[in-house]
Amino acid sequence: MGRLSSKLSWSWWPRGKNRSADDGALPSEQFDGGDRRQVLQALSALVGGGALAAVSPSAEAKDASELPPPKRALTGRNEAGKSVFKSFDVTSKVVEIDANPGLTFYELYRTEGVPALTGLEPDPMLPGTKGFPGPGGTIFRLISYPPKRPEGYKPPPGVTFESGLKELSDKLPGMGDHFDRSAPGMHTTDTIDYGVVVRGEMTLELDDGEKVHLRQGDCIVQNGTRHRWRNPLPEPCLMAFISVGGKRG
Repeated sequence: MGRLSSKLSWSWWPRGKNRSADDGALPSEQFDGGDRRQVLQALSALVGGGALAAVSPSAEAKDASELPPPKRALTGRNEAGKSVFKSFDVTSKVVEIDANPGLTFYELYRTEGVPALTGLEPDPMLPGTKGFPGPGGTIFRLISYPPKRPEGYKPPPGVTFESGLKELSDKLPGMGDHFDRSAPGMHTTDTIDYGVVVRGEMTLELDDGEKVHLRQGDCIVQNGTRHRWRNPLPEPCLMAFISVGGKRG
């Protein structure tokens, strides 16, 4: 594992750095519990799945392009039934959203139904990706969110809210359909989403206007509820998600 882990080069920012000025106004201090163990260290990708920041004005977001693309180690079995690394490559499915520069999806893996676990399955990302999994399915992805936009920022020429949602659905099939036209950024999916802030900070807002402020290492479990994400800092935020498809009760 030493040789493998040495290649996982995504750096981690120290906790406490770049704390937002409005920390005290956000009811999230339950997440502050002293020094976090850097349990996520040596991960270039964690849990993948489904929420996305508003298709809103974006500054000159250099974010994702300034970082080396994450690598994904994929295991399986050989003909003798022994475990092997089938690949260790730069993520092949990288989706950049032109309407919101800096918003980048690293599509890592997905399953449908109950996985067979033979170890001989082809890479499910070769045919492409989708917005969210169906019942029993999963999607594993990293999302790099652009920085908070400066006052007076204007989106790229010709971009509208509807064109942004269309681009989302074209590149991540069906994703744009889940967004609320009456409240930009708000969306609801038929998934449970396990999320972790890998780098930076993020604000999660729910229906009642309640917000929680998340920093590096903080985690969320999103139970199919309406919500939106906003980056409060002038630098990008990297989050990792696993989305598990469910059925609306």
